Amino acid sequence: MKNTTSFILLTFLLSMVYSCSTSQVQPDITKQELYNHIDYLASDSLKGRYPGTYEDKLAAMYIANELKTSGMELLFDQGLQSFEITTNLKTGEKNSFVVNGQEFKVNVDYAPITFSASSMVEAEVAFAGYGFIIEQGDNSWNDYSGMDVKDKWVLILRGEPENTEETFPFSMYSSLRSKAIAAKDQGAAGVIFVSGKQFDEEDELATLSKPEGEIEIPVIQVKRKLANILLSKKGKTIEEIENDTTIKNISFPMETVLKAETDIVTDIAKTYNVAARLLINPDYSYIVVGGHYDHLGYGGQGTGTRSPGIHEVHYGADDNASGVTAMLEIAEKLVTKKDSLKNNFLFAAFGAEEMGLIGSKYFVNNLPIPDSLIKAMINIDMVGRMKNDRSLQISGIGTSLEGESILDSLNKNYNFKLGYSREGYGPSDHSSFYTKDIPVFFFSTGAHIDYHTPGDSIGNINFPGLLEATEFMYDFAFNLSSENKTLTFQEAGPKVPNGNIRNEKFKVSLGIMPDFSGVVKNGLRADIVIQDKPAYKAGMLSGDIIVAIDGLPVGDVYEYMERLAKLKAGQIITVEVIREEKKEILIVQL
Repeated sequence: MKNTTSFILLTFLLSMVYSCSTSQVQPDITKQELYNHIDYLASDSLKGRYPGTYEDKLAAMYIANELKTSGMELLFDQGLQSFEITTNLKTGEKNSFVVNGQEFKVNVDYAPITFSASSMVEAEVAFAGYGFIIEQGDNSWNDYSGMDVKDKWVLILRGEPENTEETFPFSMYSSLRSKAIAAKDQGAAGVIFVSGKQFDEEDELATLSKPEGEIEIPVIQVKRKLANILLSKKGKTIEEIENDTTIKNISFPMETVLKAETDIVTDIAKTYNVAARLLINPDYSYIVVGGHYDHLGYGGQGTGTRSPGIHEVHYGADDNASGVTAMLEIAEKLVTKKDSLKNNFLFAAFGAEEMGLIGSKYFVNNLPIPDSLIKAMINIDMVGRMKNDRSLQISGIGTSLEGESILDSLNKNYNFKLGYSREGYGPSDHSSFYTKDIPVFFFSTGAHIDYHTPGDSIGNINFPGLLEATEFMYDFAFNLSSENKTLTFQEAGPKVPNGNIRNEKFKVSLGIMPDFSGVVKNGLRADIVIQDKPAYKAGMLSGDIIVAIDGLPVGDVYEYMERLAKLKAGQIITVEVIREEKKEILIVQL
């Protein structure tokens, strides 16, 4: 019965997809076909194509069917390459908080923090002020001075003091993660945060959102009323402590035992890349044409919406139904020109791009062909809002010696206002291919006021502009193949922003591209080690897993960022890595 039900459901899904298909190969790219694709992909029924949802799969199946109808060979499983993503965090059933025999309620009196480990700790509680450890010349602020918090819970005020005349770079150290890691480094078994009235008069508890790694110990936020119960044996309250003008270095044991357990449940979902190929000759190289098809669903916390207070469908007509639509039309027309092509083509629609290029990164690490056979990658992302000045942005032209001259020659027939960017790295899926030393070309008509809002709907698409842009991109792909144009790869900028994670508080860079996907547990993999940067000079290799900096653990990319923020230019540090299951200690000068 179960198998029969599954078969009926699948048949129903396929019939829905096929009924929405254009179902007929057209040799020309037309406004009507462009409209039909976007009308379906950016419809109310697909609910914003959020990764891991039923509608996400419908979109993937629609794209696969269109490629098959065009005459493509579907790859993987009927065109779908599945991979897992983490979509949500929620409180599990084992959360508990017991003081003096009294049990309190999760999400009412207390709540686990997003990066908390799931574990149970029964231990004494100590108060550590704002939880700062700051060294600034001859001055210091150390809320742990003279107090041993090893194997204890540590109660910490959120934010920073407003009633001190001393000036310290509090903002660099005031995030919840920074304070929690500082407590962990002091040997704390768990951390409890509380908001003073000056910080948050409403005393609202944090809510779980998208995953942000974990720091190996439980981390909890409590209401002020509950914090005052913890402080009761010392005759103090959070309100009194926050108003104390001598708050610096106030720390003390609290003579209270807390038994608490955190339980955070991770929702895992399946999403897809869609892939098909046009095989001309097995001995030919490939040109990849692709773009992401996912979007933000109904928006909300952690999705990237620019309308956080609105629970409405984020249609993603431009971002990126327009790019997938262009890819489908280019594929359809190239099939009719098979006899003129001297390269094979690989067409791909990537999932989970909005979550951090997850789909394209998975794709390049699990290619259906050797990456050495890929001649170029053409990425199409947001090409549906061409402006009156007919501007078309193309990034990555510096990743090949010949790319700019080819584009300039083709543009004589279009007179677009081409805006070139040489860098191979950028906020879209071509970046994943650039890390593999593949020439990339990223086409876009640019951002607009409706970006990542419900206003990105089909009614705002410039279809005449989309038609011209699609024809230009088709001509480019056709020209590369029919003329068998040589593309000589060259590096064009670092393979991460500024050679490292972009954050104003970083004063130094190891010079690596970190693995943002979190596939490595208890460490951070260096996907790319950039030549002539500090890590490279110290002997770090791509694929090394960083597990400690200066003896302090690095559990994931977030902890890595916290460690990096504390370092200074010129400093000599040790970096502990795992390489081929063996531990190596590298000496790095920043």
